[in-house]
Amino acid sequence: MAVEASETPNVVRLQQTKNNDQYQVIAEHISRWQPEFVYMIGRGTSDHAGVFAKYLIETELGLPVCHAAPSVNSVFGKQLNLRKALVIVISQSGKSPDIIAQTQMAKAAGALCIALVNDVSPKLMELVDYFVPLHAGPELAVAATKSYLATLSALLSIVAYTKKDNELKNALTDLPQLLTETIARAPQLSADEIAKLERCVVLGRGFGYAIAREVALKMKEVCRVQAEAFSSAEFLHGPISLLNRGLTLLDISIPDATTPYHVAQIEEVKQRGGHVMPMSWSFDRIPPLLVPLLIMQRFYLDIELAAAAMGLDPDKPQGLKKVTETV
Repeated sequence: MAVEASETPNVVRLQQTKNNDQYQVIAEHISRWQPEFVYMIGRGTSDHAGVFAKYLIETELGLPVCHAAPSVNSVFGKQLNLRKALVIVISQSGKSPDIIAQTQMAKAAGALCIALVNDVSPKLMELVDYFVPLHAGPELAVAATKSYLATLSALLSIVAYTKKDNELKNALTDLPQLLTETIARAPQLSADEIAKLERCVVLGRGFGYAIAREVALKMKEVCRVQAEAFSSAEFLHGPISLLNRGLTLLDISIPDATTPYHVAQIEEVKQRGGHVMPMSWSFDRIPPLLVPLLIMQRFYLDIELAAAAMGLDPDKPQGLKKVTETV
């Protein structure tokens, strides 16, 4: 897991070299298509990447984004009206029957379909208008790391080209070096502190919440810690009562428009007795859209160290397998 997570800078560099021309073509098609909304298809970590895409596309392109419930088609057999939709399919393997079925339904409905996939998937490749390889290479550890970050990088690139945002394009060229510097940092989360946890809550706002979902999943998968993600705003609407029993919270703070609101909510949590473990550091002169990737890069390495210290196998968590196929 640590080796694969540490390959991310080279993956992103390779992805930019091989995919930038395709991003330009996709961006031109999206501009001609003028979609009315975006429909995200994915499961697990891929669905969490879709939450990042929702915040990214809505804030940068102004298009509403919704998430597919794949069972609507694969189990209930329902056809949706997606004529003016931009559909983005995200998958590590591209093999799950429900993801394929939902993509077939979207294409039959006349949507513009783009797939972001790491493995070569002939069936999915035939269905979509654009098949974008993530170039993460083989990922043997069960927990996805570099493929998730490669997905976020691809999403950022597609949005940058679609928006014709040269500032974001230039920032993305610096991303591999920023990831490399993040790998060299000292651990942000203590293995000893993680080892003591039985449960925790992960709090973020906006893009912080977008990656909080993935953080919570990996805490469960790799460290066997019962973790749940909330928007720090949503946490105040009821779940904050969990503090009455004592609770550890992971704090994901992104330096953007959400900062003052998120910080105020974290302070309230502290005042009510919550034990807060920060996952952020100083991000001077780093574009806020890249910060979530840096936080995740360090987090993956930290929980691999924690799992090893706990006597767990971070590469093969008990009861899990790399490719999950659901109907």
